[in-house]
Amino acid sequence: MFEDFSRFLVNLAIYAPPMLMAVTVHEVSHGAMAALLGDPTARLAGRLSLNPFKHLDPLGLLAFVLTQMIGWAKPVPVDGRYFRNPRLGMSLVSAAGPLSNFVLAALSALGLDALRALAPSLDPGGPFAAYVLAPLWYMTKASVQVNLALGVFNLLPIPPLDGGHLLMGVLPRRWAYELSRLERWGFVIVILLALTGVLGRFLGPVTAALYNLLI
Repeated sequence: MFEDFSRFLVNLAIYAPPMLMAVTVHEVSHGAMAALLGDPTARLAGRLSLNPFKHLDPLGLLAFVLTQMIGWAKPVPVDGRYFRNPRLGMSLVSAAGPLSNFVLAALSALGLDALRALAPSLDPGGPFAAYVLAPLWYMTKASVQVNLALGVFNLLPIPPLDGGHLLMGVLPRRWAYELSRLERWGFVIVILLALTGVLGRFLGPVTAALYNLLI
């Protein structure tokens, strides 16, 4: 039991920094896209900050601690009335979050390539390799995994996830309205999908396929 708990703490230490960065950049990207389209709401609320504590959601943090893969942050406030085309604007804002995670995953994969190139020039038994390079390698690898999982997870077509909002932006208005009525039950649906294993059976293969493309 002690070994399992120790392994849990090690994994948490490896995955927590990239997860905090992933959810922070995800939410800031929503706010930045909204600001670019003319909506100052996120900026005025102080949500364009890269300080992760401004974005943390207790339930999303708990989900990450339990799964060490999936979590979420407090949604950035967006007011679509500022957009010239509200439906298009909301779709672009929704797409910005997952897109930022895929960009971070690609940058992290490039970071792994750089670390691979650096490793042969170092003493494998030296303190730099043991205490700097190895932890950095595992965290960078975790960053690829976390960002891919977060990006794919948020593209699920279930409101209030980004995929649900994207779908509402392209569906006929009547269908979009019907889909929007699911929003208050969205996370209940996601939790049920997770508990029944459906979510894992979808996320696992898709994330693994994208990971193999990058690494």
